[in-house]
Amino acid sequence: MKPDYIYVLRKSLGYLFFGMVMLVSSCKGMNSHPEESDFAQYVDQRIGTGGHGHVFMGANVPFGLVQLGPTSIPQTWDWTSGYHISDTTVIGFSHLHLSGTGIGDLSDIVLMPTTGAVNHNRGTNDSYDTGMWSYFSRVNEHFAPGYYATFLDRYKVGVELTTTKRVGFHKYSFPENADDARVVIDLENGTCWDAPIEGNLHVLDNRTIAGYRYSKGWAKDQRIYFVAEFSHPFEKFQIYDKNTPKEGSVYTSQQVYGEACFGSSIGSAPVYIKVALSPVSIENAKQNIKAELPDWDFELTKKNAYSAWNEELSKIKIKTEDESVKRIFYTALYHTMIAPSVFCDVNGDYRGADGNYHRNEGFTNYTTFSLWDTYRAAHPLMTIIHPEKVNDIINTMLHIYKQQGKLPVWHLMGCETDCMVGNPAIPVVADAILKGFNGFDSELAYEAMKASAMLDERGLDLYKKYGYIPFDKYNESVATCLEYALADWSLAQVAQRNGKKIDYQYFNDRSRAYKYYFDTETSFLRGLSSDGKWRTPFDAFRSTHREDDYTEGNAWQYTWLVPHDIEGLMGLFGSQENFHNKLDSLFTVEGNLGKEASPDISGLIGQYAHGNEPSHHVLYLYTMTGRPGKTADLVRQVLSTLYHDKPDGLSGNEDVGQMSAWYVLSALGLYQVEPAGGRYFFGSPIIDEAIINVGNGKSLTIKVVNNSKENKYIQRIKLNNNLYKQAYINFTDLSAGGILELEMGANPTVWFE
Repeated sequence: MKPDYIYVLRKSLGYLFFGMVMLVSSCKGMNSHPEESDFAQYVDQRIGTGGHGHVFMGANVPFGLVQLGPTSIPQTWDWTSGYHISDTTVIGFSHLHLSGTGIGDLSDIVLMPTTGAVNHNRGTNDSYDTGMWSYFSRVNEHFAPGYYATFLDRYKVGVELTTTKRVGFHKYSFPENADDARVVIDLENGTCWDAPIEGNLHVLDNRTIAGYRYSKGWAKDQRIYFVAEFSHPFEKFQIYDKNTPKEGSVYTSQQVYGEACFGSSIGSAPVYIKVALSPVSIENAKQNIKAELPDWDFELTKKNAYSAWNEELSKIKIKTEDESVKRIFYTALYHTMIAPSVFCDVNGDYRGADGNYHRNEGFTNYTTFSLWDTYRAAHPLMTIIHPEKVNDIINTMLHIYKQQGKLPVWHLMGCETDCMVGNPAIPVVADAILKGFNGFDSELAYEAMKASAMLDERGLDLYKKYGYIPFDKYNESVATCLEYALADWSLAQVAQRNGKKIDYQYFNDRSRAYKYYFDTETSFLRGLSSDGKWRTPFDAFRSTHREDDYTEGNAWQYTWLVPHDIEGLMGLFGSQENFHNKLDSLFTVEGNLGKEASPDISGLIGQYAHGNEPSHHVLYLYTMTGRPGKTADLVRQVLSTLYHDKPDGLSGNEDVGQMSAWYVLSALGLYQVEPAGGRYFFGSPIIDEAIINVGNGKSLTIKVVNNSKENKYIQRIKLNNNLYKQAYINFTDLSAGGILELEMGANPTVWFE
């Protein structure tokens, strides 16, 4: 079962040479002086595939429905994307994956090239007899944006993958003398979080297969349709119920498999397969192939996918002498564009949150909204560099509201998972309104935010009754209430903008709910019962995973989750000095989280947990409260120690782009701390220059003068050559373009008034 390296070199020299030299040079560090126009070559998809990063590895295009890549045998937490750098098993190549999540799903529509009869079980890695899986070697694994290649040791088959938005494109190079070449279509296997409900295979002709897969997992009612077209006619297509052969050309079951059998007819030519997905129908999948991939030019498709990535990555052109920063930065930017992913066909059809099929809605529908994570940085980044997508994102959310009666919480493949706490879509919608986006129904948007905030589910009834959420009535009470409060503040800003005084007062008052939880004796936000008593015993370090007052955190981390009212929080401490002393101690104290603590509490500096999202704004609180030097110190520490260009280069789950969005914004020197409204507070940029395409033919150039590891403190700022004396820059100034100049020095200063 060891790879035949001589055979590999002889058979696969062409694609290995091209993949390694032309496309994967960034991954191998082969080109130290790239053309400035080729930013995609800095992307290294291995970053985040180790540790607990959970990122997707494979071929896709920006925001595409298809994420085509290998899926491994293990089904444990670190394999939620289907891949981990520690493992070299593969059960097949599936067309849907998650990236960076803490829960698994998808891995739908699996293809696996084989030679000879196989056992269709998933298998265990102690024997090939247990399943159709194979080992592969890292020596033969190559990748670049829009491309993935490997070599299956067991079958001696070279595999290359690329995609369009809705179509996966496979290239299988079988051994020259293979006398029983096959391609297995697996509609059973996904992940351990996913169970097949119904699968269907239909042989349309001797080159075309169609079908669907219905499943239940994190997405409670997922339905995906597909059409697979083969470049070479198969001699026979055999359908199986698991491992039992079935007669006929159509079959439906929970465990459907099919084998396209070529015998020895393929000779030395590769077999190409185009697999189109649709959330609506087989007929729409056919349209998707016709529109996106009518021909069989694999190299051109790969080139187009790479160009699509390069076009998006070029929206931020950075200059720095540190090559590792380039790799981390552009890989991070790449990770922010895996999702949200399009969830509609080329004709606009999609399956809604109501389970119905919707047509001619006039917008591009999206899915995979990890909003508890992404409202903090990923969406604020999107408003700067992807303004053309913001209206479609908001329209998607508003249609979800109309279909399910509330804005999305954590939406996946048309299904509401209700994962995590709070109303995280409200800040995203409010932020778009406050920033002036208007390509959606603003009245409907306000209605959706208000209706979602006034429901009686998920602790909102208690929130309305008590003004806070009591721990004896609801689990994760403090975290839930704090998230509702910052969403309420976001909604209140829109109400004020729209002249809705009563609503503004109501939601603004609710946004101060955090004050109920402040204990003056301990100076922490802690659980409060319905009769006004503190939860005892109290340990500020202790964390019980989703069974206490906090969500994936403890009192040390959640005391600062008031990004919308820092002045009010500071007032509870009695003075700015007390506030800063407590904040300082966050980064130095050490304590035992307890054996039941969530593994998501990672990337620790003291009790600051960069590996989890509730901490992400905290470093910038110093700038907000007059001590920007402390922000600079800590931002530089996080950028240089908790991100790096190795497989375990993320300090926590990628969380669908949020961890990477924090890096991108912070590397540029700014971060939107408040959940909505567009004030980006300054930190400490690590780049020397950035040219940001902000849309509408405009660009913002950030020039960082006299920057170095020692000169990490902003001395003065100029905007369009005028002295700028604010701690933040408004979105209106960013989106207008121009030149933002930051002069750096070795001593902390306060440049703002």
